[in-house]
Amino acid sequence: MTIRSSTLLLAAGVLALACWGCSALAFVGTAAARPEPSFSVSSPAFADGGLLARKNAAAEGNCGGENVSPPLQWFHPPAGTRSFAVIVYDPDGKKGLGSVHWIAYGIPASVTSLAAGAGSAPSGAFTGGMNSAGLLRYRGPCPPAGDQPHHYIFSVYALDADPAVLVPGLTRDAFLEAIQGHSLAAASIVGRYGR
Repeated sequence: MTIRSSTLLLAAGVLALACWGCSALAFVGTAAARPEPSFSVSSPAFADGGLLARKNAAAEGNCGGENVSPPLQWFHPPAGTRSFAVIVYDPDGKKGLGSVHWIAYGIPASVTSLAAGAGSAPSGAFTGGMNSAGLLRYRGPCPPAGDQPHHYIFSVYALDADPAVLVPGLTRDAFLEAIQGHSLAAASIVGRYGR
C-alpha cells in the first residue's frame, strides 16, 4: 500500500513537471511566433478617414487653400527597402475617373517622414512626378462645391529600387508600370475634403 502510494505520488509529480514544461514551451513558442510589425503610414495632421485642413486644399481655382501638403510618417519598412515613393490619389475626382494630386519618388530609405509643405514646391529631396494638373508638386484638393467630401488616398510605397533610378515627371500610370517587380510593400491612409 505504501509502495503504491509512493509510486502514484512520484507519477503525479512527473506529470506536473511535464505539464509545467509544456506550458513554458507553449509560452516561448507564442512569443517567438509573434509577427513582425507591418509597414504603415500615418499623419500627425489627420486621422485615417478624417478631414484634411483647409490649408491642405488647392490655392488655385477659388478653392480657398494654400497647397500645403500634410505631414506624413511611415514605420516598419520591409527589409531590402532602398527608396520610398508617395502618391496622393482622389478616386472620386473627375466625376469618378480619378485625379492624381501628388507623386514623389526617389525618397531615400533613410527618410521615414515628410514635413508639412514638403510637396508644396519642387524639392531636391525627392523626384517629382506629374499630377493631373500637369504639376511636379502637390496640388491640394478642390472638389466641386456641394459634393460629398472626396477621399484622398495617401499611399507610401517601399521599393527595392535605388532612389535615382526613375526619371522625373512620371505620371501615376507610368510610375506604377516602372515599379512592377520592385514594390516590397505599400501602406495607405485616407483624408477627406469637401467644400
